[in-house]
Amino acid sequence: MRDFFQALGHKIVAATDTAGFSLVILWRSTLWIRSIAAKRREILAQCYVCGIESMPVTMIVTMFSGMILALQTGIQLARYGGQDLIGALVSVTLAREMAPFMTGLILAANVGSAMAAEIGTMSVSEEIDAMRIMAIDPARFLVLPRLLAMAVMCPIITAYSDLIGIIGAAIVSRAQLGVSFRVFKTEAISALLLKDIETGFFKAFIFGVVIAIVGCTQGLRAAGGAIGVGHATRRSVVISYILIIMLGYYITWFFYR
Repeated sequence: MRDFFQALGHKIVAATDTAGFSLVILWRSTLWIRSIAAKRREILAQCYVCGIESMPVTMIVTMFSGMILALQTGIQLARYGGQDLIGALVSVTLAREMAPFMTGLILAANVGSAMAAEIGTMSVSEEIDAMRIMAIDPARFLVLPRLLAMAVMCPIITAYSDLIGIIGAAIVSRAQLGVSFRVFKTEAISALLLKDIETGFFKAFIFGVVIAIVGCTQGLRAAGGAIGVGHATRRSVVISYILIIMLGYYITWFFYR
């Protein structure tokens, strides 16, 4: 029993230490925002990696998510003659919850893990230590471009995900449930509020910041060679998933309480 509580205590201390390190990295990175002009090439390169390269898989996933959502809700609504409401339900659900949620999960697995692996490799090969010796702050050189890129590109990809998901839902509604595009569009526009869109974009922004900070933190704290890099990559995905789910709930509660 003593060993159990001792191990639990070590886990809690390690998690607290990592959380504190993440907050410090976030703060130090925001202090270097004044150097955006000097880092514009790195920021644009990271925007391409985080956004353009991740867009195809994100679009495929969100399209089929919209199609599945329309089909499942439409089957139930059709029993009560309310299939015309599919457009309203799908548009609000995608804009408020599903699009930022799915985008965040995909970027955490696709981009966040790559950040952890790339920076972790630099860490175990002592390149990070060499930067510090040369008075180069890793927060400015490594974290800032990735943080800004994720904070900008995640809402942009979410906007495209909203559009693609709604298009997929409209196609399924027309082909499988007999709801015309005109009815679907009318219901979607009438039900979708500006607050729903703002909530989704705010979630996407927070998710992007979380993914970048978690990936960079795990990479900077990686140790133990290739095995340590693998562990850091896995932890970055797991922690990002947990935070996305938890923060998604609390943001929704805050906006709609």
